[in-house]
Amino acid sequence: MAAAAGSAAKIRALRESRTLNPRPEAVVDEAFTASSFLDPCDLVQVKYEMVRRVRVDKVPVARAAAAFGFCRQSFYAIAAALDAGGPAALVPGKPGPKGPRKLIQPVMEHIEALLQADPGLKAPALAAAVAEEFGVQVHPRSIERALARRREGRSQEEEIGPRS
Repeated sequence: MAAAAGSAAKIRALRESRTLNPRPEAVVDEAFTASSFLDPCDLVQVKYEMVRRVRVDKVPVARAAAAFGFCRQSFYAIAAALDAGGPAALVPGKPGPKGPRKLIQPVMEHIEALLQADPGLKAPALAAAVAEEFGVQVHPRSIERALARRREGRSQEEEIGPRS
């Protein structure tokens, strides 16, 4: 591992930003590993240098990808991300769901319609109504949180005022 990779604080910072390379030992590019500036633990730097090596140094894609611990298919995906969003696009996205899977727009509209018809309905009754209407089991607390988020969003829109 390069000298730059030795700092425990840097490793911790890379891990917290989700940019710690899970396989720094797979980076065997000679120019990369010989440099004290370049760090095989820094995933964004590894990806950027791999693309640069192909585009600037004219190294074949298969050879560059292997030297940086990736396959050809990954190289093309990384290069496309770099082209589309710059270096920031090389940071891996947050793991986990990216949005609601059960309380999607039609379900929330149904819940709000039920609440308009009967404001006294509680979350367990709403969950039962969702299960009956959509065949989806939703925890009552999830409904409460979703309704709170929607109310919060509306109150922020009201503070901003109408858009012209």
